Amino acid sequence: MQFNTISVIGLGYIGLPTAAVFASRKIKVVGVDVNQHAVDTINRGEIHIVEPDLDMVVHAAVSEGYLKATTTPEPAEAFLIAVPTPFKKASEQEGQVPEPDLSYIEAASKAIAPVLASGNLVILESTSPVGATEKMAEWLAEARPDLTFPQTHGEGSDIRIAHCPERVLPGHVLRELVQNDRVVGGMTPKCSEQACALYKTFVEGECVVTNARTAEMAKLTENSFRDVNIAFANELSIICDELDINVWELIALANRHPRVNILQPGPGVGGHCIAVDPWFIVSKTPEQARLIRTAREVNDSKPEWVINKVKLAVAEYLQENPDKTAKDVTIACYGLAFKADIDDLRESPALAITQKIAAEHPGKVLAVEPNIKMLPATQKDQFELVSSATADASAAIKVLLVDHQEFKQQAASSLDQTYKVIDTRGIF
Repeated sequence: MQFNTISVIGLGYIGLPTAAVFASRKIKVVGVDVNQHAVDTINRGEIHIVEPDLDMVVHAAVSEGYLKATTTPEPAEAFLIAVPTPFKKASEQEGQVPEPDLSYIEAASKAIAPVLASGNLVILESTSPVGATEKMAEWLAEARPDLTFPQTHGEGSDIRIAHCPERVLPGHVLRELVQNDRVVGGMTPKCSEQACALYKTFVEGECVVTNARTAEMAKLTENSFRDVNIAFANELSIICDELDINVWELIALANRHPRVNILQPGPGVGGHCIAVDPWFIVSKTPEQARLIRTAREVNDSKPEWVINKVKLAVAEYLQENPDKTAKDVTIACYGLAFKADIDDLRESPALAITQKIAAEHPGKVLAVEPNIKMLPATQKDQFELVSSATADASAAIKVLLVDHQEFKQQAASSLDQTYKVIDTRGIF
């Protein structure tokens, strides 16, 4: 099938790079997003997220007329849905298994339904719980009873539907979109075949075919595997702290074993993948997913452990400086993003830690995040975004939360014995 126009629904950290890569292959791409600011920014040939080289690709695609953004879907031969799949707020309570919120996928499905035509391909790229692709197909069928869909008409359906999860690393998205293998799970073999043909427009890796449910589970499995391994490192760091052992040295020594590769601990796990995807498995099979759930709980509890370390540092500082009160103590938190060298604050343990410190500490709390220019509106009144130099000059306690390259470069020169340092990433 010839794909003359592709529509990408959701122009965030995955949708926009995907749209840009298609457009760079001289295919007309219509990007759709509910965020008017994002739409206007893209149509100026600019970007609203941080991702290396993406600005150049988007600028070229818009300038040459291959990429445009809008808030309303338009007809196309293929539709890629790349919208968030968060948790329902009511389920985010301690001890409860978070319940996936598929409302964004439902809204995207209902938005494209009016412009669907026989022969179209719809691909769900959003990381989703098992069964979400079938649910999307049901929503589309309800909205367009005049068309046939794979769940009822199999290979002979009017609309082809597949699931193809992204598996890219922030900071390397453009390269990995092209080079990485893709798991393509169609609701029928014909659906998979058509989806593979679409991705082969730019994918140099292999398109590995399976069914939709297995494709959904593959992405969840990849991130759950990483979450379990991070949980081991995080639990090890807590044990080593109790036993007065340098966890960084310990891991380096253990990793000299030819069959051991322990990951590095941190303040928790963030982002919209590793911190989220394991819960999709647990929510479907709560009785069976015992190890996966425990790993999630270990990683979710690490921020509170860090906060308690900060409280202990404040108490020690006040003992050493009896003329001061807690209100006189300035705390600087280095890093707000969920991982190094990006601007993404989604599910960030660093941001959560900084917010909690600011809410509980009576003194001033500063935040250093070189990858953002301003704080989200909800955080502006909680703490102040400052430069590293300002934080270094005024903080009595430094909390290193993200190992940004800038912090690594300044680590040796900025570390001073007058500071109390809580280093969750091991760069000091």
